[in-house]
Amino acid sequence: MEREAYQDIIGFAVECELEAEAFYESIAARLNNPTLKELFTQFAKEEKGHQAILKEIYNKPDNYKLFDGSKDYKVSETMEFPVLSDTMTPADAFAIAMKSEEMAVTRYRILSDGCADADQKKVFDNLAAMESEHKHKMEQAFVNAAYPEVW
Repeated sequence: MEREAYQDIIGFAVECELEAEAFYESIAARLNNPTLKELFTQFAKEEKGHQAILKEIYNKPDNYKLFDGSKDYKVSETMEFPVLSDTMTPADAFAIAMKSEEMAVTRYRILSDGCADADQKKVFDNLAAMESEHKHKMEQAFVNAAYPEVW
């Protein structure tokens, strides 16, 4: 695959991470609950970290990291995307984050499935694996925090 095509794909992924960061920041700005505000601020910081990883991959395409993406609690698949409100529970806040990561995995898998170029397909599969790792991290935090029934 040509370097320019590779960088276009990674550039698209960086834009998606920027949108996710802005999404979480906009939620944090709307909330009055300090715990939830801090939670969404942390989610935004996570997305900023994802951007840094992708920018490094963008600048060093010959040295990019392959993501595993095999760990999956499949917690987000059992949840609906909750309605955003200042009265939502921490469990709902985690659900928004988990569902957002799940949608990112799906986006890259769809792009991979529609790709005729084997090298580009491999990059999209790697991006899906990266998002799957992010989803797993959110699910792990959710599972480790406490049983949501007690929140």
